[in-house]
This record gives sequence, C-alpha cells and structure tokens, in this order.
Amino acid sequence: MLVKGKITRWDDDKGFGFIQPLLKGERVFVHIKALQNRSRRPVIGEVVTYAIGKDEQGRLQAQLVTFAGEKRKIKAAKSATKWPLYCVLAFAAVLAAAVATAKLPLYVPLLYAGLSLLTFITYWLDKRKAQAGRWRTPESTLQFMALLGGWPGALLAQSYLRHKSQKRAFLTVFWFSVLVNLVALSWLAGQGGQLFQALAL
Repeated sequence: MLVKGKITRWDDDKGFGFIQPLLKGERVFVHIKALQNRSRRPVIGEVVTYAIGKDEQGRLQAQLVTFAGEKRKIKAAKSATKWPLYCVLAFAAVLAAAVATAKLPLYVPLLYAGLSLLTFITYWLDKRKAQAGRWRTPESTLQFMALLGGWPGALLAQSYLRHKSQKRAFLTVFWFSVLVNLVALSWLAGQGGQLFQALAL
C-alpha cells in the first residue's frame, strides 16, 4: 500500500530524514537509499509517495519513495559486483609475493588484514546507525581508516553492504586515499625498504 506524505526533516550529509503522512499516522524514517530518484535531494515540505516497511528493530521505515509527479520504478535487486573482491584478492597476492621475495615483512599484510576487518566492521556499524537514525561515524574517520590500509575492507563493504557506494564526493576522496596508500607502500617496499627492516627489529 502506497502512502502520501511530506518531508518534515532531511539531513543531506547523513542521508536520512523523516516523512509525515498527509492524512494521519506516525512519521516514518526515510534513508537516501529508499529514494527511487537519487539524483534529486528531498526538500522540507515536499510531497512524496512511499510504501511502509520496517527495519530490523521493527520500527517504521519508508520504502520505494518517489517525488510528486514522478513514476515509481520497479527495480530488480542487484547482486554485488565481483570486481571489488577480485581487486582485494589481487592485492593480497601481490603482498604475499612481496613477503615471499623478502621485499615486505610478514607483519605488513597482517596489518592490512586487521585494518581491513576493522574498517569493514565500522562500515557495517555505520550502516546500522543510518538505518536506525542514530549518530553516524564521521566520513573523515572512514577515509582515514582507508588511508592507513583498511581500504580493502572498505571496498568490500561498499560493494557487499551497499554502503557509501553512491556518493561521488566520498568515493573521490576514497580512491585518492587508496592511491596515496599504495604509493607509500611501493616506496617503503622499494627505496625505503630499510624502514620496514628497522621496524621489524
């Protein structure tokens, strides 16, 4: 059943807000991913049509949200693409080869693995907070974790959790962080390799 309502609150930085039904009923939480047209941002007071669903905690949540005058799109569920996984596996293979040829100490891939796991969990927790309308993890924290070496976990989270995978500004900074991390790793494994050896002592 579709319901008409008005946007009563919208935080574009956090990507969520609330809708108040036009007739009667309780206001519902709406996440940016529920919008059928993500190229357009909601404006307070704007009329939308939506279906009512529930989150994991049983709270009301708007789904299939369309703006007034737009047709509802029926989208088939998209499965996660495989390239992020292949990218991470290729990077792991490069690290393994570097360790085997003594260009990198063993603790380097272990650090990447640990940071990636921590970053993936942070993305997962941030998505749950977004769905529940709670205070979010700052984007700067997510980007810093990627820069330190957690980017493989972030890449997998973006693909499989469908979190932070649409915002272009965020992705631009993310890929720049990945590039900086890889350049630093290459330098440390090459001309600066003695630093790794010193840290291993």
